[in-house]
Amino acid sequence: MRLLIGLILLAFPIAEIWLLIELGQRYGWWLLLYIIVIGYLGLRLILEEKLLFSSRMMQSLRVGGSPAKAMFGSLRNIIAGFMLILPGVITDIIAVVLLLIPIKRDQLPQDGQPSSTYQAGQAANDDVIEGEFRRED
Repeated sequence: MRLLIGLILLAFPIAEIWLLIELGQRYGWWLLLYIIVIGYLGLRLILEEKLLFSSRMMQSLRVGGSPAKAMFGSLRNIIAGFMLILPGVITDIIAVVLLLIPIKRDQLPQDGQPSSTYQAGQAANDDVIEGEFRRED
């Protein structure tokens, strides 16, 4: 079993290098441009995910969902971005497939209200008194 795993781990980089050589002979400088552009897109994906991570976690908590789902979605995007940065066509294909896997977003309950029992503490303006009124004439 260890030998099989070792052979697979050795065969992957060899197949990646062989495919890069074949595509380089066929397309030349276009392959280099492709690798640079895809690497840049992978870097942008990682940077954007880093910026959006905390807001996704807060949104998940706000609707009463599990923060683990938001963490796994972010982890999936970071892994895909890292695979896009690695030079190679096979890793790019794996990254695109990884990005195309849908993740179910947390749904609101039927009444449209979050299932969380969290209530805001104080209003931003302390002069405001909230309540209901009825006009009697």
